[in-house]
Amino acid sequence: MTNTETGAALAKVPAITLGFWIIKILATTLGETGGDTLSMTYDLGYLASSAIFIVPLILLVVAQINARKFHPLLYWATIIASTTAGTTMADFATRSLGIGYPGGSLLLFASVMLCLLAWRFATGSIAVETVHTTKAEAFYWLTITFSQTLGTALGDWAADDGGLGYLGGAALFGGALVVLVALWRLTSIDRVLLFWAAFILTRPLGATVGDFLDKPLAKGGLDLSRPLASTVLAAAILLLILLLPQKAGRHPQAA
Repeated sequence: MTNTETGAALAKVPAITLGFWIIKILATTLGETGGDTLSMTYDLGYLASSAIFIVPLILLVVAQINARKFHPLLYWATIIASTTAGTTMADFATRSLGIGYPGGSLLLFASVMLCLLAWRFATGSIAVETVHTTKAEAFYWLTITFSQTLGTALGDWAADDGGLGYLGGAALFGGALVVLVALWRLTSIDRVLLFWAAFILTRPLGATVGDFLDKPLAKGGLDLSRPLASTVLAAAILLLILLLPQKAGRHPQAA
């Protein structure tokens, strides 16, 4: 057994596998339909809906940080909470505050980059395999929440202002993810950079797919019930969590 193997400790986030990305995309789609259910279907508005979603997000992040080991259901519940809150917060910023999709996307992109830079400066690494300490976890979840919010604004920008429609937007972001997979397989580009690029892009993909499912037929959607679509997506995610192997990632243990 090598020194790396004997000196490895479990991170509190899942190993990055194909199953991880499948559940992540479904979770981001659920975030869109779930967020829209509260703000649009039940007509609570973006600000009130954001306030409601932020409460479970904070509670779940605290629970995740205080957990002694990786718990798949807790982890994915926190991801879903971040993506539903991100949906309504992005809509509030781009629509209620009037900064628009370009302004909202640029502001949120800058926020994600600042989080990553601060995380790198504070801990020495932004690799998810090193998410084991309280400080790293705090930066991890802050970065994720900003990236989930950014993804909603990007998806709406491409589908609406960009004129691509929901399917066109999904094809754009899905194609970008395929390019990232090719770069991962064929080049030596930094894997941490590729991970965060893919993590960010799965959100606008889920946003456009979610909008395609529940937006009116006149706007290019399928006009499905948002509560029903959210329930089906949640059930699919739960089933995959139970069926697919969910193991904690590993990281070199500090001396």
